[in-house]
Amino acid sequence: MIETAVQDDVLTSLKASEQEIIAIRRDIHSHPETAFEETRTAALVAAKLREWGVDTHVGIATTGVVGTIRGRREGKRAIGLRADMDALFIHERTGLSYESRHAGKMHACGHDGHTAMLVGAARLLAVHRDRIAGRVIFAFQPGEEGYAGARLMIEEGLLDRYGTPDAAFAIHVSPRDSSGEVFTRPGTLMAGAGTFRIIIKGRAGHPAEPHHALDPIPIASEIVLALQTYVTRRVKAFEPAVVTVTAIQAGSPEVGAIPETAVLTGTIRAVSEETLDRLFKAVPELAMNIASAHGAEAEVRVDPGYPPAVNDPAVVEAVGEVSRGLLGKDHFRLLPTPIMPSEDFSYILQRIPGAMAFLGARPEGQGAVADVHSPQMILNEDAMAVGVALHAAMALHLVENYGRLH
Repeated sequence: MIETAVQDDVLTSLKASEQEIIAIRRDIHSHPETAFEETRTAALVAAKLREWGVDTHVGIATTGVVGTIRGRREGKRAIGLRADMDALFIHERTGLSYESRHAGKMHACGHDGHTAMLVGAARLLAVHRDRIAGRVIFAFQPGEEGYAGARLMIEEGLLDRYGTPDAAFAIHVSPRDSSGEVFTRPGTLMAGAGTFRIIIKGRAGHPAEPHHALDPIPIASEIVLALQTYVTRRVKAFEPAVVTVTAIQAGSPEVGAIPETAVLTGTIRAVSEETLDRLFKAVPELAMNIASAHGAEAEVRVDPGYPPAVNDPAVVEAVGEVSRGLLGKDHFRLLPTPIMPSEDFSYILQRIPGAMAFLGARPEGQGAVADVHSPQMILNEDAMAVGVALHAAMALHLVENYGRLH
């Protein structure tokens, strides 16, 4: 555990900078930038890091920023902390005084908070440089929302050019959970994912004489049901998977005709690589075989997405130890099962031991709370102080104790 004196110093320093962290988050929130367009956000991050004496590198994976702090105490360990910077193509409807100034773009997943918290942690650790027995690497990545920005940063040297991290840590906010609560789990935390597109090629015709046509709509409907049956009957119950058809397009409501084609699109999610690979193969097989049985053709494309995010048990144990020390034992819990959304921090976790933890940021005094990816999503900014302290304390703890953990 980090020393009580260090812990107290971290919290005292944090209090002095709390309003600045909130101001940074609101600035980023007002100016959302989507994948690989985060130029303004990256410039703000880089300016703050340089202001606080953090060695700063820009332009990694287009708009990524990497900062490094070399501690004054002797030590060879390097710890990586990560935040994502990109916004979503969502039109904000929160009514906040600092809501998005760009129509159709919004920080609806909390990445503005992630970025502000890690900037705040960099400031704290710069102040406490003499406590660091090694090096801390700060990665501010672009393109998490479906563009694999973490993988691109790795390909451009994130884990090699600045000192290979011995361990990595990241935080994701959750507006549904009690503000300031920290939770995670060892092993698989989040599912791996992929997308699919199925085109059923039939034969157009008159709806009064379907026997002269080859209607793709019933075939598409049969495929939808077959995908659900496959998941419930061919996938292990303790390695859950979700196959969701998110859109069906066929014909036109203005035209009374059997269409020539029907298009299905959707997502595949699973908590194990083995199950994910099976589903990537099963979706095309099911679609093509069902279409063939009706005399039609199916053209199928499956695009693998992020792999499952798998936490290192020893790093998760450190998260619990640090969280209980900072916040009290009632503010940390272990999740009993993985959750089905996916995260590209998984690419980093494939390469080095690490963990992602969730931080509750539920707004006070609200009944139903809008979740992430909602145009009404709001965060409790008081939770960001917890995130800053947790980032900083995890870096100090891991750089000091990682050899004992592993």
